[in-house]
Amino acid sequence: MKNEVLFNLTYGMYAIGVKDEKKASACIVNTVIQVCNTPNMLAVSMNHDNYSHECIAKSGLFTVCVLSEDTSGAVIGALGFNSGRDTDKLNNVHHKILAEGVPVIKENICCWLLCHVVSSVETPTHTIFVAEVVAGSDESKGVPMTYDYYHKVIKGKAPKNAPTYQKVQPDDDNNDGESWVCTVCGYVYNDPDVSFEELPDDWVCPICGAPKSAFRRK
Repeated sequence: MKNEVLFNLTYGMYAIGVKDEKKASACIVNTVIQVCNTPNMLAVSMNHDNYSHECIAKSGLFTVCVLSEDTSGAVIGALGFNSGRDTDKLNNVHHKILAEGVPVIKENICCWLLCHVVSSVETPTHTIFVAEVVAGSDESKGVPMTYDYYHKVIKGKAPKNAPTYQKVQPDDDNNDGESWVCTVCGYVYNDPDVSFEELPDDWVCPICGAPKSAFRRK
């Protein structure tokens, strides 16, 4: 079987809020599903190497923020392509801290949920945390962002710890050298009207916030 067959499975885009003894943090995942409704419970898949995995394992608490199509790609980049171990990922992201100490992102999300872990299942690379929803939004706003929308409209890539990550293969597309790729997140800049060289020096990647100097000609 070719791994590309799995691309037919559908995914969403979610910000998972966590906490440790000193601070709150968050990450981006695409695998969150509801598993039952009496009580309301859901499952989240989290890579063992993620700092957020460590926080959830210790505290047993996390939030799920359902991103909308209006959520900025820069927010996804800030939360999805950095590590909370050595970075304050929430520094430039509008958010609030719940009484339980976990954050809720306030960047055009559809809704949020506060979850308490009740069990977990281990795989070779990921833990599936099963949690009860104990609080959340009274209503939903906007259109939920799908993983397909993230890839095709925002032009975002999957980080290496994502369950859907696939190593980018070089392609022979006979391009004329006008495409530039971000070495941090894989975003490709190829605007036909504004060349990469014409962008201002302080321009940054719209997905991960990397500087212009992090881009290489494709």
